[in-house]
Amino acid sequence: MDGQCPERPHSRTPTGRMSSAVSQNSRISLTVSTSTKDSSCVKLPQDSARRDRWSHPTTILLHKSQSSQATLMPQEHGMFMAEAYSAATCFKMLQDMNSADPFHLKYIIKKIKNMAHGSPKMVMETIHDYFIDNPEISSRHKFRLFQALEMVIRASDVLEETWEKTFTRLALENMTKATELEDIYQDAASNVLVAICRHSWRAVVQYLETELLTGVFPHRSLLYVMGVLSSSEELFSQEDKACWEEQLIQMAIKSVPFLRTDVWSKELLWTLTTPSWTQQEQSPEKAFLFTYYGLILQAEKNGATVRRHLQALLETSHQWPKQREGMALTLGLAATHHLDDVWAVLDQFGRSRPIRWSLHSFSPKNSEDLHWKWASSTILLAYGQVAAKARAHILPWVDNIVSRMVFYFHYSSRSLYSRTTEALDLMLQSLIMQNPTAGELHFLLSHLYIWLASEKAHERQRAVHSCMILLKFLNHNGYLDPKENFKRIGQLVGILGMLCQDPDRATQRCSLEGASHLYQLLMRHKAGETLQAESQAPKELSQAHSDGTPLWNSRDQKATPLGPQEMAKNHIFQLCSSQVIKEIMQQLTLAELNDLIWTAIDGLGSTSLFRMQAASEMLLTAIQEHGAKLKIVSSIAQAIRLRLSSVHNPQAQEKTLHAITLLARNHTRELVATFLDISIPLDSHTFQLWRALGAEQPTSHLVLTMLLAWLQERPLPTGASDSSPCPKEKTYLRSLAAMNMLRELQFAREFKQAVQEAYPKLFLALLTQKHYVLELNPPGEPQPKQQAREAAMPSPQSCSTSLEALKRLLSTTGHWHDFAHLELQGSWELFATIHTYPKGVGLLARAMVHNHCRQITVVLRQLLPSLQSPEERDRKVAILILTEFLYSPALLEVLPKQAALTVLAQGLHDPSPEVRVLSLQGLSNILFHPDKGSLLRGQLRPFLDGFFQSSEQVILCIMGTVSDTLHRLGAQGAGSQSLSVAISARSFFNDERNRIRAAAMGLFGDLVAATADRELSGLRTQVHQSMVPLLLHLKDQCPAVATQAKFAFYRCAVLLRWRLLHTLFCTLAWERGLSARHFLWTCLMTRSQEEFSIHLSQALSHLHSHSRHIKTWAALFIGHTTCYHPQAVFQMLNAVDTNLLFCTFERLKSDPEPSIREFATGQLSFLQKVSARPKQ
Repeated sequence: MDGQCPERPHSRTPTGRMSSAVSQNSRISLTVSTSTKDSSCVKLPQDSARRDRWSHPTTILLHKSQSSQATLMPQEHGMFMAEAYSAATCFKMLQDMNSADPFHLKYIIKKIKNMAHGSPKMVMETIHDYFIDNPEISSRHKFRLFQALEMVIRASDVLEETWEKTFTRLALENMTKATELEDIYQDAASNVLVAICRHSWRAVVQYLETELLTGVFPHRSLLYVMGVLSSSEELFSQEDKACWEEQLIQMAIKSVPFLRTDVWSKELLWTLTTPSWTQQEQSPEKAFLFTYYGLILQAEKNGATVRRHLQALLETSHQWPKQREGMALTLGLAATHHLDDVWAVLDQFGRSRPIRWSLHSFSPKNSEDLHWKWASSTILLAYGQVAAKARAHILPWVDNIVSRMVFYFHYSSRSLYSRTTEALDLMLQSLIMQNPTAGELHFLLSHLYIWLASEKAHERQRAVHSCMILLKFLNHNGYLDPKENFKRIGQLVGILGMLCQDPDRATQRCSLEGASHLYQLLMRHKAGETLQAESQAPKELSQAHSDGTPLWNSRDQKATPLGPQEMAKNHIFQLCSSQVIKEIMQQLTLAELNDLIWTAIDGLGSTSLFRMQAASEMLLTAIQEHGAKLKIVSSIAQAIRLRLSSVHNPQAQEKTLHAITLLARNHTRELVATFLDISIPLDSHTFQLWRALGAEQPTSHLVLTMLLAWLQERPLPTGASDSSPCPKEKTYLRSLAAMNMLRELQFAREFKQAVQEAYPKLFLALLTQKHYVLELNPPGEPQPKQQAREAAMPSPQSCSTSLEALKRLLSTTGHWHDFAHLELQGSWELFATIHTYPKGVGLLARAMVHNHCRQITVVLRQLLPSLQSPEERDRKVAILILTEFLYSPALLEVLPKQAALTVLAQGLHDPSPEVRVLSLQGLSNILFHPDKGSLLRGQLRPFLDGFFQSSEQVILCIMGTVSDTLHRLGAQGAGSQSLSVAISARSFFNDERNRIRAAAMGLFGDLVAATADRELSGLRTQVHQSMVPLLLHLKDQCPAVATQAKFAFYRCAVLLRWRLLHTLFCTLAWERGLSARHFLWTCLMTRSQEEFSIHLSQALSHLHSHSRHIKTWAALFIGHTTCYHPQAVFQMLNAVDTNLLFCTFERLKSDPEPSIREFATGQLSFLQKVSARPKQ
């Protein structure tokens, strides 16, 4: 500081500057002994040390006035004396640092560090006071004090603002001071500033920015601090690091005008090219300056200025590896905004005569030749940096850059290809020798990856050969540091593994050998062993042969192929490619294994068949061997989905899907969640993944369980007034996606058994889900905000409906009888609105009771807990089903009568009015009131008399009441009243009023459905006599009548125990045309002669119907019968019936339907021929 002392911060009186007026009793003499311990320090001049040794006493006297001591309490006095003792000890150690030998210095620094951990403020104050009290100490002493100060500041948790400013000034004053210690003195002062940055980097950077932007080229120490800040991983948090980088960019932008200042530019170039003490490691200031220079050029808008500076930079020395790397970095950063200009500069420099000449010469004769040889290496590195930094704009330039890189190391106009490949091999080995790190290996090999993936066989062969030679070289010479982890080695393993399946035999062999060498490298790295090369220092390409360092090239490979004895040294060379890759996988870390898997997934999208197949095999192997420990399963699954559409080879697709099956063994939950997110909408490739997910039975059950869990997560989406995203939105969408998947998976054979076993849970869940979907779409006009939100999100309908999933569940698990019950009545429409939903659920549960469903007991056990659910929809669905199940004898197997009464009584206190009403209705069930049956049966006769009222509405109401009464009678049935009900209902089948016909057929169908086997004898004739009328009314012009006719016809067939009931149901529900009519005719007319006569007579009677439509279908029925049984028909026809038939078929010859016209024409001709025959 040379006479200028910074202002002292407030502190207690330092021990070294106490008053000389002291009391005899207050003088304390402390002597601090020295010790000798080993330490490595810089060898410094000794004359200043000698001078300092005599300028300070070896004993420190502590002074304090008697009046001051008198005011202290004994405890406070003790504390003061302890602090004074510590300060004195620290002061003495700071003094001894000047004369201490390396061993003693190490001990002193350690002691000061320990004191700093306990009392950092005291140590900092003592160091500050020492600087103030001793302005004339030597540079060597100050150097050591700066080291101690840096250590103390780094050890402090908090640095007060006063000390921050004080030590910042101290550091700034000494950073630029010229001493006999040169750079190391300035660096020591600079390191103090760096240590302060740990506490307050923004304030320090503000000082630095001010100095940097003065227009005068900054001092080396300033660049040193900037370099340390840029490279340090400890000083900044992730957020601060981003702020620092942004501030650096802004500094570069402000520095752009300096490029046009000749003095500043020359100093910049001189600083960049001045040799350092050692060129093996890049100094922080140079590393920063290369980056900073690139950022300034990046910000410069004038392309000509950028070209001029880059040309000047390339004209400097290229001798040292770090220099070449720095130049390449500057060029790469400039290329971010000036790709054209950088390309032009590199192209011009590369075309210069010295460069081109050096590329043709493999034996440089002088230093000038070597200079240009090194320059070609700079160009290669520059192209790599350009590709890395300007990646967003590089795609149109890829071919040019690659061709240039190949040109510099493959081009030779005077040698054969073997010579050029030799040059490439030697170049790669030389570069790895210069920088023997795992990062450099990855960097070099990454330039070969584009060729390793080439569609041309010879390019793959050459690239993999060079890759193998480099791996072999490293395996035999052991340059790589075992302490440094490999980078992206999994990618290399993946590429070599795929090339082991290459159709070209030479590529196969090289890939396999390269993989084997890589395995040995990994094993050596894992064991921490390293083989020392003959020369410890990296050598240039031209020096490699002269000093005996073994370099491998293509000629070595051809001259000395890997023989049996050499291969026998390690078992890896005796294995096939798949086994080698498995062995390598065992040595990979989880991150490296992830890289391998990503490489394999990427290979699935290859247009090359062998690569696609090899990628699928490798993916399968990796997951088979290591799937359990993978962490990024979701990302892997999504990537496989994206690639699956490109996998057109059946074998490759099968293996890829099998990999998903294996992955699901340990990661089912993650895969289900991932696939749900990509299943809206569902496509065929995603569905394949779901099928693969459930290919193994235990997993298929687990998948179904998880889908049910997601289905039951039913949050209502955010309200229209809430514009912020809600965390429940994703759950809402996943619930709908789970509903969609449960629908689709019911048709997948992989999930058939799981769906069957989970039927009760699925049944209740899908019924409840339908209620949830209705809640999502309440009636009424949506508000504008709601409309906008609905437009941005998939509606429940777009995700497929839970009703469709419920239908599929019934039809695919053998419960088609229940499905038919609702399908033929058209009752599925009841599930369309929240108001009719309860009736739909009740009819479905009633169908299960009528069909004696074997799942009633299991469903009942499943729904009982739902009655206690906090969700109203769950309780509502459960009570709806329970009230219908009360009519089933199977209920008592699960729920005794008294328990059922208790459950229903509890429902009377439910918060939901609907649940309370349904519970009350359940309590009135005939199960609990057996005497109620005779009362209800007694009311049937008066109700039947009411059928003949004149009011249509009254008749409809009475028919509905009778139907409801039959239902409430349950298993007791209508008894002897069944026949009266049947006769009364049948009398209205041909009523002219549509609603009356429909109600009558509906009542007849309900009667038949509720009829037990013991009551069939009295109804059999009525049922037989109703079959043809019901069949004819299937074509009724009123849709409601046709629907009720279908259901009644089907229930009659069930009661009569017809065969092929499922086919009959499908025909009634969906079939049309002559084939359907023929099947229904066959069912009716081929059972017995008695039934044949009844049905034919019924058809003949309908020829006299007032309904033209019924008359037409009766004629068609008789005509169809005539085709198969003409004699029987004409035996029953009278003259009137025959004329009616002729007239009807004559009219049908003009029917709009072609098939009917054709049939009528044929029947008319046939009838005419038959009627002309003489009767026997």
